[in-house]
Amino acid sequence: MSAAPNRRLVAVVLLIPFVVALVLWAFAWPAARMAPRDLPVGVVGTGPAADRLQEQLEARDGAFEIHRYNSGTAARTAIEHRTVYGAITVTAKGPELLTATAAGPVVAQLLHDAVAAQAPDGAEVRVTDVVAAPAADPRGSVLGSSILPLAIAGVATGAVVTLLGLRGRRAAGALLGVAALVGIVAAALTDSWLGVLTGDWWSEAGAFGLTVLAIGATVAGLAALIGTAGIGLGSLVMVLVGNPFSGVTSAPELLPRPVGAIGQWLAPGAGGSLLRSVAFFDGNAAAGPLLALSLWAVLGLIAVLAGSRRGAGTAESAAAPEREPAPVG
Repeated sequence: MSAAPNRRLVAVVLLIPFVVALVLWAFAWPAARMAPRDLPVGVVGTGPAADRLQEQLEARDGAFEIHRYNSGTAARTAIEHRTVYGAITVTAKGPELLTATAAGPVVAQLLHDAVAAQAPDGAEVRVTDVVAAPAADPRGSVLGSSILPLAIAGVATGAVVTLLGLRGRRAAGALLGVAALVGIVAAALTDSWLGVLTGDWWSEAGAFGLTVLAIGATVAGLAALIGTAGIGLGSLVMVLVGNPFSGVTSAPELLPRPVGAIGQWLAPGAGGSLLRSVAFFDGNAAAGPLLALSLWAVLGLIAVLAGSRRGAGTAESAAAPEREPAPVG
């Protein structure tokens, strides 16, 4: 038996367990280390009771980032603007929690447990859901599960555009066209049919489409610059890293540092945050994820066009006839 087949056998035996370990790490590690880290929470009031509550929350090793509000109205506005995930008021009847299940049912439950742990024995925690999750999806399962299909759709679009040999403007047009159609179809399914999104229909379609465009353009752009290996690299970044780091099923502030921050600058995490903002919060806090997605999309399209021009220049150089050497003498 020759040495080459043996080397390939060893490579396969070692590579597959490594890939499995990498996938498990990317998906399981953030979930296993889920805990609040500087989670923005409001405390309502200016008296000693509010001060004591703030001290109790701050004593939990950086779990919460405290914002103080003078009134419940100001706290509700902050929740609606996605400045905080919830707010706590200490009253004579016990603590009152303002929350928003639309911002993440996992966070709402975490805040309830934290307030209940600080409440006096026997005191009931009254909860007001300021921005409730839709009745058709009270646990936010559909929004959480929508990011992986969008990532796969984006990767598939970039890969197909590359493998079909589309270049330059044709490639860019195909990426834009697919993204627009996917956005319309996804909004029709999730909003019009299932009723799990309740915001402006066209804004939701735009969030879906821009997410697919950002991922697809990145994959196609990498492939245009470095060849088909760019498809694998783009898939690795957007699916293997971007999806589990997105925090869309919980919250970025619940993921280990700096995973949550990294995930919000990758297209899946930015897409999930943008979709949540336009679907439930009237577009509040949408600027950051919109910027991140736009950067990925624009840079990817620029790479597609630049790679096409470079390929055309290389082909012309190869096709140009060699000049005969000038006669000597």
